[in-house]
Amino acid sequence: MTAVTPGTRARSGRWAAPPRPPWEEKPSRAGLAGKGLTLALAALAILFPLWIVVVTSLQSKRTIDAAGGLVVVPRGFTLIAYEELLTGGQVQRAALVSVGVTLTGTLFSMAVSVLCAYGLSRTGSLGHRWFLMLLLATMFFGAGLIPTYLLVQALGLTDSYLALILPSAVSVFNILVLRAFFMGISPELIDSARIDGAGDWRILWRIVLPLSRAVLAVISLFYAVGYWSAWFNASIYLTDQDMMPLQNVMIQLVQKQERPVGLATQINTGQLSPLAVQMAVMVMALLPVAVLSPFVQRHFKKGMLTGAVKG
Repeated sequence: MTAVTPGTRARSGRWAAPPRPPWEEKPSRAGLAGKGLTLALAALAILFPLWIVVVTSLQSKRTIDAAGGLVVVPRGFTLIAYEELLTGGQVQRAALVSVGVTLTGTLFSMAVSVLCAYGLSRTGSLGHRWFLMLLLATMFFGAGLIPTYLLVQALGLTDSYLALILPSAVSVFNILVLRAFFMGISPELIDSARIDGAGDWRILWRIVLPLSRAVLAVISLFYAVGYWSAWFNASIYLTDQDMMPLQNVMIQLVQKQERPVGLATQINTGQLSPLAVQMAVMVMALLPVAVLSPFVQRHFKKGMLTGAVKG
């Protein structure tokens, strides 16, 4: 059989299509089975530890003691660990602190990032190039931990919730993603709005933001997960235990083996297993991200790629 190359005719007289690359060919049954097995093993590696954490948090002290620690096969379920955590004490207060910091910080960060990105997306704005270069420089050069701590201390932000928000309020990467998306919006829409007499605020609020829901949802998730998972700022800027967020309380429980205020009596009397409390706090810390991620997942691809790939 004579090979047909692009630009030649087959024996039938028709032009032959160029050969497709291997990754565009239809996979064989063995390939599909291999991909399915790989995905199944990856899912098992992710879900099995999560299963152990959730099941252990729902077991009684007798079941945990009989299993010698972490429980794989459940023997009934009880919500005593969650009831004790949510009926007062340090854990409930820490959860409220984390929720408040996450909501406030996300709103503040999104407001600053959107305004900055929109200004940088207008190439004719005042000082556009210099401000952009200044932001890019902060991605490669930082002041360091000690100067940052001294600045926060000089501003009087220590032992305040602002210390959990302001030092990490803005991400240059997120601003660049927003800027790329805003620059991808059709200039004709902006020009027509200006002809109709709309100013920059109205253009941003009525045109740019409604067209940017996908990228706004993704960046909001990035900021929310960052605030919810943050623990370092609280560990160096806060000394009051009543102000600690949930992640810091989880560190005290899991790593330092410290018992939270309000649960020591139940643990000492044998009514509650310390391991169940640790696993319950871990579930509480993971639950918001696990619940919100599926709702934002459908926007993730569009929000990250639109405006970032040209051609």
